[in-house]
Amino acid sequence: MGLVLFPGDGDNSSPDVSWSHSGFAAFRRRLAETEGFVLSEMWGFGGERSWSDVSTALEPLLDHPDDSGDDLSPAECASILVRLEAITDQWVREGGDQLLQQHIEDARQLAGILRLCIENHVPLAFL
Repeated sequence: MGLVLFPGDGDNSSPDVSWSHSGFAAFRRRLAETEGFVLSEMWGFGGERSWSDVSTALEPLLDHPDDSGDDLSPAECASILVRLEAITDQWVREGGDQLLQQHIEDARQLAGILRLCIENHVPLAFL
């Protein structure tokens, strides 16, 4: 069992991106580390640190239940996309192990889904 992120347009043929729960957790941990904080220290992830203590355009994605919660708006998708693309470019320049290469591919797939949400003015849904 895992989770799927997809455009909330009601079109079952729309592309999506999926992870195992552990794979999504690892992806978000790496995103948070790239943003300069440790996800496990954050409220909701076992820590006490408030989300108001960090500043990242990725907060709607990072501080979101794995497979429930509200959809992300097209505006949130746009904000996330800009930062996600910058991080992906950074990861590509760094190179690295196989897990980093998987995270780069995951980020690229997610970026494509975010673009569809923005272009079609639909939310990003979590299932």
